[in-house]
Amino acid sequence: MMKILALETTEKVPTMAVAEDHRLLASATGAAALRSAQSLVPGIRQLLGTIGWQPADIELVAVSAGPGSFTGLRVGVVAAKVLAYAAGSEVLGVDTLEVIAAAAPPEPRPLWAAVDAQRGQWVVRLFGRSDGGWPQPLEPAALVDRERWLGELPPGSMVTGPALRKLAGRMPDHLRPLPPELWPPAARQVAALAARHYAAGCRDDLWTLAPRYSRPSAAEEKLRRGKHVEG
Repeated sequence: MMKILALETTEKVPTMAVAEDHRLLASATGAAALRSAQSLVPGIRQLLGTIGWQPADIELVAVSAGPGSFTGLRVGVVAAKVLAYAAGSEVLGVDTLEVIAAAAPPEPRPLWAAVDAQRGQWVVRLFGRSDGGWPQPLEPAALVDRERWLGELPPGSMVTGPALRKLAGRMPDHLRPLPPELWPPAARQVAALAARHYAAGCRDDLWTLAPRYSRPSAAEEKLRRGKHVEG
């Protein structure tokens, strides 16, 4: 059975999980008073200790690879690559929107997952699932203007994801949001999806795995605009 360490750092407080194939063994949440970078390594050490694993026992390090915030994704992906290198294990990045969708009840209805991209924009993706099955992406992820996108969704649309926190107290009546406790991505879903994807043949390269950001940074956008003007 494959021993998996899973990391989720796109939220302010990271989560970690360990699993053997599809069987979750334990999960943990980082210290809320600390930044992800500060609480991640102590949390991993403590989590491994609870089940008696040594770092060398890890065979696959799975990480929520985005879309998401710049800082959180960098912390998670870099930590996953360093751990995989030190343990001699493989590494696999999992789509954060798929992680969010995987927490939804197994209801055979389309579901939108959304993360905040700042500046009034979200990254969204539509998923479908057969009854009791895993979520399957129905469309590519898209960067959208939040208010326009929300207004265009048909009545009864199911939505989830941490971006919905931006709508606190003013959720549009025509939407059907999942319960707030299901909105954030969690390492337990990262572990489950990684086991499934790895069994299906998905692999990532330790040296080329990179975060999938919600959007280019402000500096990158400024540089692109400058090049466009010069051209």
